Amino acid sequence: MKKFNQYIIEAKNTHLEHVEDLIFNEGVKGTRKAINFLRDLRDMLSGSNKSSISRTVKWDGAPAVFAGIDPTDGKFFVAKKGVFNKDPKVYKTPADVKADTSGDLQKKLLVALEQFSKLGIKKGVYQGDLMFTKGDVSKENIDGQSYYTFQPNTIVYAVPVKSSLGKKIATSAIGVVWHTTYTGDSFESMSASFGKSIVSKFNSVPSIWQDDANYKDLSGTATFTKSETEEVTSLLSDAGTLFRRIPGKLLDEFADNEELQMRTKVFNNTFVRAGSQINPKTHVKGLMDYMFDFYKKEIDSKKTQKSKDDWIEKRKNAMSIFTKYPKKQIENVFVLMVLLSDVKNKIIAKMNEASSIGTFLRTRNGFEVTDQEGFVAIDHLSNDAVKIVNRMEFSRANFSPDVIKGWEK
Repeated sequence: MKKFNQYIIEAKNTHLEHVEDLIFNEGVKGTRKAINFLRDLRDMLSGSNKSSISRTVKWDGAPAVFAGIDPTDGKFFVAKKGVFNKDPKVYKTPADVKADTSGDLQKKLLVALEQFSKLGIKKGVYQGDLMFTKGDVSKENIDGQSYYTFQPNTIVYAVPVKSSLGKKIATSAIGVVWHTTYTGDSFESMSASFGKSIVSKFNSVPSIWQDDANYKDLSGTATFTKSETEEVTSLLSDAGTLFRRIPGKLLDEFADNEELQMRTKVFNNTFVRAGSQINPKTHVKGLMDYMFDFYKKEIDSKKTQKSKDDWIEKRKNAMSIFTKYPKKQIENVFVLMVLLSDVKNKIIAKMNEASSIGTFLRTRNGFEVTDQEGFVAIDHLSNDAVKIVNRMEFSRANFSPDVIKGWEK
């Protein structure tokens, strides 16, 4: 089982896995981990505080922004994701920003450099999602109410004009949601932590709207009812029973066979992008057909027999699972994935009730109510973290030509 700091060494918080994909990434261990994450979230939403799990909200911001102190010289900087390159790319002066960036990104980083230098950061590096700079905030009427809106990416965030939060956003030069803290003596060796209070460490600056990504139920109502708890518990019970019936070697085959794992996740994602539910009974045959066609195309494109033979061997290794195990057992893996996705989506729906800022999609026919992008669940005992995202809903919005994105306005 990977510890969270291993994920960070690999990707410095540029990639987290969806909870249901742990089945394919880590086999038996990952499946057990996914079930335990969802059980703990159910317990938390049912009013139990015994869990080591905490939650953060995934904000649909852009770009990712970093601010902190360069451990090599003690100077303040801002950066984009290049901060964790082999040769770290950080900006300590306006000249640094102008030399490496252009257009809208340059403008935003110049504002970030000026404003975040006022936060009083003494040590460490902090990552956040940039939500807006001054010119991005608009005043719009939605369903007869006046809102300040900003749209960094796909989701439109809307705050009532007359609210105290709306007044703060209207007078801010920049808005950011902080979510990750990095500590260490060098960029290369830094480790990350989620789910910790960040804003409380910083100066309060009138020209900056900032928040932590920590999940907050300001409504006090985002908890499961007795019947909702029973429904989720029943689904988790079904998942646990099915998990025990699936051969462990079959689950570990997905985790240990990188080619099989990759092809399976690519095929699964075609359903996510299309907004289509997976039917396990037809999914296995579809996966076999997809994989055979994929490898045939690769084999046919190779000019040398050696290259063809290499890809024939890849196909044999990746598709051997279909001759090793009965089709019904492989189907059960996808039944389990669907069960976990159903539990996840019920948890997401309840957690979304706690949102304090309106979220909409800007369509060609007007505004459409939507949910937050999703959440991240963090286990502070094991340091594992996973994404809890309604993939069908968010992918539908991302890929729909009827939804106007922030960069298309």
